[in-house]
Amino acid sequence: MAAPVASLASRKHPPLLRSTLIYAPAILLTRISALLLLVIATRLIDQTEYGLLALVVTVGELCDSALTSWLRIALLRLGGKGEISRGSLVLAARVLVVAVLLGLVLSASASLVVAPERWVEFSVAVGVYLCVAAVSRFALTILQMQQRHGTYSMLEFARAALQLVLPVAAIWVFQDSFLMVSLASSAATLFAGLAALALALRGVVPGASRFSYRELLTLGVPLIAMAIIAFGLSSAERVLLKIYYDAGAVAVFAAAYALARQPIDTIANAINMGAFPEMVSRFDREGPEAAARYLSRQMGLMAQLGFPIAALLIALSHEIAELLLPVAYHGHVGELFPLIALSILCANFSNYVFVNVYHAHKRPWLLAITLTPGAIVTIGASLALIPHYAAVGAATALALGTATTLVADILVSRRLTPVPIPWRDLGASALVAVAAGVAAWLGSSLAGDAWPVVKLGVGGTAGALTFLALQSLLHPAETRTLASTVRAKLART
Repeated sequence: MAAPVASLASRKHPPLLRSTLIYAPAILLTRISALLLLVIATRLIDQTEYGLLALVVTVGELCDSALTSWLRIALLRLGGKGEISRGSLVLAARVLVVAVLLGLVLSASASLVVAPERWVEFSVAVGVYLCVAAVSRFALTILQMQQRHGTYSMLEFARAALQLVLPVAAIWVFQDSFLMVSLASSAATLFAGLAALALALRGVVPGASRFSYRELLTLGVPLIAMAIIAFGLSSAERVLLKIYYDAGAVAVFAAAYALARQPIDTIANAINMGAFPEMVSRFDREGPEAAARYLSRQMGLMAQLGFPIAALLIALSHEIAELLLPVAYHGHVGELFPLIALSILCANFSNYVFVNVYHAHKRPWLLAITLTPGAIVTIGASLALIPHYAAVGAATALALGTATTLVADILVSRRLTPVPIPWRDLGASALVAVAAGVAAWLGSSLAGDAWPVVKLGVGGTAGALTFLALQSLLHPAETRTLASTVRAKLART
């Protein structure tokens, strides 16, 4: 079995858990910052302005993923870890500059389609977003290659704090202006990225590049194609919402998506952040089977933590919306949260387990094959459902598309290296999640007409206690080990 959450202190797979615990706080603070900004922005700026802000992020992420973020995977796969040569970074930086310039052209063109009525403001916001994201991602990738996990986490802490303070200040000064809020957020990313770059470059050693332009682009071009196809899978529904309705409809969907996504995605992202370099290293040292076993444990851990979180989000969706969002954003949260949670779970298993097989084998072009059916399903379902069901139709299309992609990734990855699916762990995690969700719903219902924060607190506590109790019953030995470790650490402090 993959290790349960109670075995975090066990010796069963320490590298995976250690890297998760290192990256989790920084990722968690970043997501908390984004959540707080969501709560503040939806209350202080017009719904249309918030919808345009969400679309800036959508288009910015598309351009960033298509033309710059692939460089992280390519560098981690080709550049090695530990001591990083200056030649490797100079070569990668040249490619990055060209990619950013292309991205600026692409983003300006996309802005004409997405927001023609506010094209100038929109294109400026997306262009700045793209430039600063490239600087930050490049710097953080170097730190990750250098295995400077603590520095990475510290800088992500700083970015998260700045990305809350600066946009809130922009809202306070400029009132209803998605452009100024977006520029303030980009400024926070730039400050943290420049600091990361300065620290990262101090650890670079002289030397020639470990790879050539051809090797970098051979690995990168398929990732670029994959990112463009992935836009149809994960973002087309927002653009179609804007086309069929308006930016206000996008705001409702984007707010629900952020609330339902963040907790699940935080855990999966933290697990994969350190696990990906380790998996690649095992693949190179010990072979495909060792990497597959590692990915199987990663899948089990993602289910162990992700399923119960999804269940709690679904059970408490109304309470979460009432507490965090204005009344205008409350519509259909009961339908949106389950569909979005399912989408995120499917996407995380695809991206952080089965897609990693392609990267290990240096065959990222397979992503274009597996993403295409999902993108077709998402776009087709969006065209069919959004005109009639608005945000719920968009969420349904997203769920159908991500589920299609997951199936395709499982089938294709098995032809390279089959990843053992831990069915017992997945089943046990699903049962624990259902029990935790039911307990959370009952706890919230028993609170009656109390304030949303009280209902959320009672329901969340009931669900969390149920989760912990079931884990203790299912894995008593590991629970005792964990309790002993915690007591020992508390005694030392």
